[in-house]
Amino acid sequence: MKLIGFYNYTVILTYLGAAAAVCGIFFSASGYPFWGVICLLFAGLTDMFDGKVASTMKRTDAEKAFGIQIDSLCDLVSFGVLPLAIGYGIGLSGILFYVSAAAYLLCAVIRLAYFNVDEAQRQKSETGRRKTYYGLPVTSSAILFPAVFGCSTFLGDIMPIVYQLGIYVCAAAFITKFRLPKPDKKGIPLLVLLGIAVLVLVIVSGLK
Repeated sequence: MKLIGFYNYTVILTYLGAAAAVCGIFFSASGYPFWGVICLLFAGLTDMFDGKVASTMKRTDAEKAFGIQIDSLCDLVSFGVLPLAIGYGIGLSGILFYVSAAAYLLCAVIRLAYFNVDEAQRQKSETGRRKTYYGLPVTSSAILFPAVFGCSTFLGDIMPIVYQLGIYVCAAAFITKFRLPKPDKKGIPLLVLLGIAVLVLVIVSGLK
């Protein structure tokens, strides 16, 4: 039986991240935002390395194009929908939250679609890895929102308010055109250490 799509090891991490995000959405909507945040951090980890895994295989143009599309579609679930579900899980509601959620998701969609177009054009004129992002990558949500959640011990009752503001700020940053260097080989270990630090914060906050 033939299946639609491309199936090889280069997409495994991407799919694992999306699956974790779906679990995180259900956890958060069921009143367990802590586990939603854990799933968000895991999705961020898989996204950090899925491109490197894909680069180890010689792919056809169709496989490369599929990889770009599937990565963005999974990113929309992981870093577009899941952070909003976590916000709902920590008690955000009302018109301000609904407006911010709609704005955040629309800005994430716009940014991801723009990235797909820009990346396709870039690959026609140059080879190698991208060195610069324009605007805030949606994947940054995997660090920013867990960091706010992890600081609940210090923020106390205002943590949901800070989280709400973070949704607005990220939405605007997604579609604001400013240059942001893409982390290189030296920057990735720093991001991993930052992720570990945020994970510790989240665990400590969850124990209290």
